[in-house]
Order: sequence, then C-alpha cells, then structure tokens
Amino acid sequence: MEEKEIRILAIESSCDETAAAVVCNGRDVRSNIISTQIPLHTLYGGVVPEIASRKHMERINQVITAALAEADTTLDDLDAVAVTYGPGLVGALLVGVAEAKAIAFARKLPLIGVHHIEGHISANYIENKDLKPPFLCLVVSGGHTHLVNVEDYGVYRILGRTRDDAAGEAFDKVARAIGLGYPGGPKIEQKAKEGNPDAIPFPIAKIEDAPYDFSFSGLKSAVLNYINGKKMKGESYNEADIAASFQKAVIGALVDHAMRAVEEFGADTFAIAGGVASNGTLRQAMEEACRKKGIKFYHPSPVLCTDNAAMIGAAAYYEFLAGRRDGWDLNAVPNLKLGER
Repeated sequence: MEEKEIRILAIESSCDETAAAVVCNGRDVRSNIISTQIPLHTLYGGVVPEIASRKHMERINQVITAALAEADTTLDDLDAVAVTYGPGLVGALLVGVAEAKAIAFARKLPLIGVHHIEGHISANYIENKDLKPPFLCLVVSGGHTHLVNVEDYGVYRILGRTRDDAAGEAFDKVARAIGLGYPGGPKIEQKAKEGNPDAIPFPIAKIEDAPYDFSFSGLKSAVLNYINGKKMKGESYNEADIAASFQKAVIGALVDHAMRAVEEFGADTFAIAGGVASNGTLRQAMEEACRKKGIKFYHPSPVLCTDNAAMIGAAAYYEFLAGRRDGWDLNAVPNLKLGER
C-alpha cells in the first residue's frame, strides 16, 4: 500500500477531445471529464485543426472545473499537474500545455509532460490493478499503430510501427469511400456486422525486412480500386461486405504481428490500447489468439480507449515516482517519438 496519496490533475487536448481528470496513485480515477468535438468535425468529414484548437480554448477551463468538482478536490489538494505534450495537432496540444503550465506555476506544483501513446498504454493500469510490466502492447488509434515492448514503467521499446496510414486513419478513409462518414471506426464496425467478412479477399501487406511493421495504405487503395472498378462497370457493390472484408484484413494484420511478437519474445501478457482497441471484433480476435497461446490478455473499456485525461494521469504517476519533472520551457511537440525526452 502506498504511504501517501499522490493526487494528479491531468489534461489531454492532443486532437478533438478536451479532457481533464483527477487520478490518485496512478490507478484510482476520481474523475474523468471528456468534452468531444466529434459532432462538429463530422460536418467536415474529419478533424479541422484550427477549429479543434479554438474549441479546446473554449472548453478547457470548463472540463478542469468539472473534473475537480467531481473528484471533490481543489487545486490546493494536488501533488502535480500532468499534460499531454505530444504527439498530436500542434495548436491543440498548445492549449493544454499552456493551461497546465499556468496552473502549475500559480500553485507551485510539479509539472509533468506525458507522451500521448504512453497515456494509451497506461490506460490498461486503471481497470486492471494486477497488470505490471513487462508486457507487450499494441497501440491502435487514428494517428498511431505501434507494437511496443513495455519493459518497465516509462521504459518502452518499439518493435514495429506503421509505414504509412495508421489503422484508425485507414478506417476513416474507407468509411468515407463507402459513404458512412466520420468517425470511420465505429461506423465500419457497425456496418460490418451486416456483411460477409469473406466476401472480398483484400490483401494484407507484409514487410520483409521489418516483420513487426504495419502498412495499411495498400489495403486502403485496394478497397478504393474495388469500388471504382464496380462503378466503372456500372455494377453495384455491397457496402456491408466491403466493411466486413476490410475490417477482417486489418484485424488479421494486427493479430498476426502481435502473436508473432508474443512468440519471439516469450511474452506471457499482452494488452491493446488506443481508439481502435474499442472495436469489439478486434478485442474478440485478440482475446481468442491470446487464449490459444495461454497468455493473459488486457484491454481498457471503450471510454478509456479513446482520448481521455485519466490515462494521462495514470502515466504521469509513474513518471512522478521516477522523479521526472518538466520546466516552464515545456512545449508542444507534434511529432514526439515514444521514449524521447
């Protein structure tokens, strides 16, 4: 049992969710407030960076006030302030970083910058109290597809990453192509339930010199070519079959790479994280693959898969224990690499 309760206010504003949370000792979430901009960006078919930044500015004080109130906490009760400082949209990140620095400076609190992907990985700690490193983790979201060896808290080795489109990005583009709109992930998953996943044999890319790297651009192009080919011939096509077949191909690549890593590294624990990890078909496929290999499988609940501040608070706690502090020169780093300081 921890000797002292470490209470952290966490802020997340890397894309189109303005979020704040109060997290105690890394795993006890006292509040997790999320203000989403999805309905607004749906009008444009995707996230518009300038609009996202403006909305963050409008809402950030509101979500922080709500997070403190729900946690029955004041700024005087805090031990640190944590914030996502990269990767993400630079304007959006700057809003959160500036707010966190202002609070930390005014209250003389430690400031901890958190890597967004580290936050996603750490979301698994919140509901799975027994989970501890080392373990392998697949991070799949709109902007990232990473296969990571979590060697210890805050210590990561990237085994593979996407060479082009992230998995979530491919979902968005295919959803747009078949007229489902934004956001693509949930809409593809829903539509796929009506279709036959074996109807269309879409390709799964394999990269010979990097067996753990991913590539979804070719798969996306194959879907677009299939649709265009049908249109040129004046033939109809089944949107549900396309969605189901595309989803099967993406999940097939994710599971294949993950289980190959499990075998090579002799892992006994595997986790998934990120927005696409809320996909029920992916979770089911990964759980089945882990069961066959006799290893433990973890995943966050859907609300902790999408961008949120609780995961940033979870990651920050272990950075706090390690003595990590940031100065007032902390800045937004839109292309920040995992493990970079």
